[in-house]
Amino acid sequence: MKEPVYIGSNPSARPDLQHLVHEVALGDQEAFAAVYDAVAGSVLGVARAVLRDQAQSEEVAQEVLVEVWRTAPRYRPERGTAMNWILTLAHRRAVDRVRSVEAAAARDTRAALLDHQPAYDEVTEQVETRLEQEQVRRCLRTLTELQRQSVTLAYYGGLTYREVAEALALPLGTVKTRLRDGLIRLRDCLGVTA
Repeated sequence: MKEPVYIGSNPSARPDLQHLVHEVALGDQEAFAAVYDAVAGSVLGVARAVLRDQAQSEEVAQEVLVEVWRTAPRYRPERGTAMNWILTLAHRRAVDRVRSVEAAAARDTRAALLDHQPAYDEVTEQVETRLEQEQVRRCLRTLTELQRQSVTLAYYGGLTYREVAEALALPLGTVKTRLRDGLIRLRDCLGVTA
């Protein structure tokens, strides 16, 4: 009769994880080293399948193996094999890490949106500007033609008194007087206090 051929290691050569976890629960460090050697690759594989990031998978695998050391007394053989218990710990820890990363990303996104909000309400600012502009136009219509021309050339055209006088072909003193009178009427119309 031929002897069976095993791919990988011979199952009988594998350690009895259930017994080793029991020994780990009693604080046996050598048993933990044997558990570590037996399951580290599988734990990393489960973490990697969930996380898809090597560095985080390695962190999770390390956390899981520390958890096996700490929580070995909680293992109940009647609920399943030691390998299933350890891989369940690995899967849960990896899923928790994914949730934690997603929650952190959501928090960062919310914080970025709050930081991005303008310091003032742009719509309100635009409406106020338009209302002010309309009020100025309405008040400009109350001026005499010469006052309106003088104010428009000086303040909207950026001309000096002398340039306004030349543009309107008027004496400089007359332009200064019309500008002063026009600005006083505008101030009163707009309700600006001096």
